[in-house]
Amino acid sequence: MKIYLAGPISGRKYKRVLEFFMSKIERLRAAGHTVLNPMLGKDDLRNEPELRGYGYKGPTTTNHAIFERDQWMVQQADVVFADLSCTERVSIGTCFELAWASLLGKHTIAVVDSVHWHAFVLEAADVIFDGVDDAMEYLEAL
Repeated sequence: MKIYLAGPISGRKYKRVLEFFMSKIERLRAAGHTVLNPMLGKDDLRNEPELRGYGYKGPTTTNHAIFERDQWMVQQADVVFADLSCTERVSIGTCFELAWASLLGKHTIAVVDSVHWHAFVLEAADVIFDGVDDAMEYLEAL
């Protein structure tokens, strides 16, 4: 099964974002899943002091490239897992990914913090967990 991991990127350091995704990727791969995530092809951002949501010039990090690749990965996935725990600000990209997934009829799993407690996020997610560990256990069992 293919699982797309969605989560906040803007406003965070590259290393922190990779750590956020890598622990989940390793765990889901160990359970036999193929894992897609929005950091694929973004190695050229590793020297950025803080990641932003727009304005990069690299061929794989232009606004259009990011938008299209992430949308394509959501289309390829069987399940979309949006980890919106512990965020400091709204993750517009993750909200888009949840919306695309819902529209495409993908199984959507989310962990939602108070910043994202919004009708659109709550309705786009099929299952909402209180914590990441519970969500991960569910995904491992699928």
